[in-house]
Amino acid sequence: MPAITPCLWFDDNLEEAAAFYTGIFPNSSVGHLARLPNGDALAGEFALDGLTFQGINGGPTHAHFTEAVSFSISCADQAEVDHYWHSLLDGGTASMCGWLKDRFGLSWQIVPRRLMELLSDPDPARAQAAQAAMLGMQKIVVADLEAAAEGASV
Repeated sequence: MPAITPCLWFDDNLEEAAAFYTGIFPNSSVGHLARLPNGDALAGEFALDGLTFQGINGGPTHAHFTEAVSFSISCADQAEVDHYWHSLLDGGTASMCGWLKDRFGLSWQIVPRRLMELLSDPDPARAQAAQAAMLGMQKIVVADLEAAAEGASV
């Protein structure tokens, strides 16, 4: 079966983006970079915790990154949420419900696994309370989700 690899279009900062992302994710590296005669990167690969990405410096375009495509990070705990949220947000913009755009305009969802557990709670009141709490957050705070769910079950 052929490999499916995300390919990201950058105006002219592929090398900066690859260094940024590989500095955030464990087990990551910048692979081969094809260079123009002037030494600037034209295209290349980088791996983020085992997932390979391709990138090209295609020059300015009207086809910018949008939320229609995002990368979701399933986090084990609040410490992971905080790490990825603050690292990827550096130079970017926060949105709602765990979403952010990084400095390159790429959208990320920083999602604690506990959120999915709470949203799937067999008690509908607890699940709805967790969802309502999430809808009011930018960065997801697990303790606040749990407190909302607990408050609904009293």
